[in-house]
Amino acid sequence: MVRAGLTAERVTIAAAELADEVGLDQVTMSQVAGRLGVKDASLYTHVRNLEDLRGRIALLAADEKTIRIAEATAGRSSKDALVAFANAWREYARRHPGRYVATQAPIKIDPELAAQAPGPRRAVELSYGMLRGYGLVEPDLTDAVRLLRSTFHGFVALEAAGGFAHKRSPQQSWDRALDALHTLLEHWPASQEGDSS
Repeated sequence: MVRAGLTAERVTIAAAELADEVGLDQVTMSQVAGRLGVKDASLYTHVRNLEDLRGRIALLAADEKTIRIAEATAGRSSKDALVAFANAWREYARRHPGRYVATQAPIKIDPELAAQAPGPRRAVELSYGMLRGYGLVEPDLTDAVRLLRSTFHGFVALEAAGGFAHKRSPQQSWDRALDALHTLLEHWPASQEGDSS
């Protein structure tokens, strides 16, 4: 019998909390069921399988991270917006490591669930909106988004893995990296696409 009050949302939140504690790859349906005090079979009324559950964690995390970035960047522009955006990204990755990994991993997500989730779309809108403040247009916008994502994700992934053992603090390097990104965005090189010379 399904425990009263058990929903797909509650199952997803329990799994997300577990992912933050033990790592996304270590989450199992049995562990989630145990956390909720139900039998494994009860979960399958709400989620199809582990892959479906991971997809739901990814969408939950995308929504949460986007909300934090939107709140941090509201009313800001140029370097202030860039720094607020980056700091919100890094803070989310630190506070919710398992959920964060779900936002970066190649997880197959149910198209119907994805279509209803505002997080991924809003993340794109926020990224492009912030970069338009630097006067960028396509194809430079897409290239700049990819650069920022690579920089932010690379830094937080290395930091989480203990990859910054140098005596200089990671915070100092993070601040300098954001200074450098701001300077680059202000002086973005002209695109050579379509140049026949």
